[in-house]
Amino acid sequence: MSDKTKAGSIIEPRVLKGFRDFLPAMEIPKKAIISKLETHFSSYGFVPIDTPVLEYTEVLLGKGGGETDKQIFHFKDNGERDVALRFDLTVPFARFLAQHQSELALPFKRFHIDKVWRGENPQKGRYREFTQCDFDIVGVDNAEADFEILSMMDSSFSVMGVENYQFCIAHRGLFNAFLAHLDILDKSTEILRTVDKLRKIGKEEVASQLAEITGSSEKANQILAYIHKENENESFLETLDRLSSLAGNEEVHTKRMRAIHAYLMKAGIADHFVFDPSITRGLDYYTGIVYETFLTQLPNFGSVCSGGRYNDLASLYTKENLPGVGSSIGLDRLLAALEELESPIVQSTSSADVAIFNTDMAGFAYYDQLARSLRKAGLRVCVHLTDKKLAAQYKWAENNAISYAILVSKEEEEQNRFTLRHLANRENHPNLTLQEALTILQRK
Repeated sequence: MSDKTKAGSIIEPRVLKGFRDFLPAMEIPKKAIISKLETHFSSYGFVPIDTPVLEYTEVLLGKGGGETDKQIFHFKDNGERDVALRFDLTVPFARFLAQHQSELALPFKRFHIDKVWRGENPQKGRYREFTQCDFDIVGVDNAEADFEILSMMDSSFSVMGVENYQFCIAHRGLFNAFLAHLDILDKSTEILRTVDKLRKIGKEEVASQLAEITGSSEKANQILAYIHKENENESFLETLDRLSSLAGNEEVHTKRMRAIHAYLMKAGIADHFVFDPSITRGLDYYTGIVYETFLTQLPNFGSVCSGGRYNDLASLYTKENLPGVGSSIGLDRLLAALEELESPIVQSTSSADVAIFNTDMAGFAYYDQLARSLRKAGLRVCVHLTDKKLAAQYKWAENNAISYAILVSKEEEEQNRFTLRHLANRENHPNLTLQEALTILQRK
């Protein structure tokens, strides 16, 4: 075969629009965050689950609603079954609960961190394939479960090292009571989806669409008055009282929100939460408290963590009452925001804590033993696998953002000692024992 023929047979390497490859500099901080979150969720007694990437389309479309139905990736498989890629982790979870409820002890607390797919228009921070970090409580409908999810949201952001964030919360039930007071509850689905677009399309366009939906400019203005706070310094409880009054002095949902706020106050985290009645969440399955999360330094970037209470979702698949509440961190979206902010969280791309340079292939067995000892102490250690010139090994370590290197001379190997070098400032710590090196590394 000629070189020309070979060249012509090469397939152009490319990735679908909205999909991405992840180089180590992107994947290392992402995996580090996932590891922290998994440990954190477990500390609350939450357990991991997994569900298939593919589901029957009818299962996923059961209650997504509107825009989500248009964005779902679905097709016929080899058996001519109508299947789809999951667009979130919540709807498959509802199917999971209905199918396995006899095997689960309620209340059931789960977390699930995995990829989902949506055929939406790719843009900054939004992709067609992305990772969600979900945590939910199912089998109980009370303020305590709602609060625990909110508390976990706050502590999760702390564990990830994210700063300057704000949780905006509202209540679907309270908003529906307001719509019932205006005698337009039958149009709630369209109204909710329109209000959910407020940050994307602006107040004027929302007003125009609401007037068309309700058939009344006056009712459209009343809805806008409900979701808009004239006084930005209005407290949580002041907002709640105002909304309750607009809803005809509604009591049931107001009482729940008061209880949640009291728990937030006692936990000392109430300052991170604001009552924002413009938060509605566009998905049909939410029935109670709803929330979105914004980074205060990038207010127009969009929500990086959202969710709410969904008491009827599992009813699509079972007659059992399985109320639930949960939240989802959009990890890829959050990382995109942190990258824009040049956060140190996304700049931690080191592949190892220590590199052991290979100055003599004859010493490789010793390098390996040394690496094993350091790993047992909890360090990430990478042994260079060739005896290239030291300049090349230094460059390799630099490219992998490794801070320390170990160099071993023949004399040091005979004494079971070595030299530890800080690569940034070339500071040497010669003739160290393993314990002496560990003391330096663990301190640094």
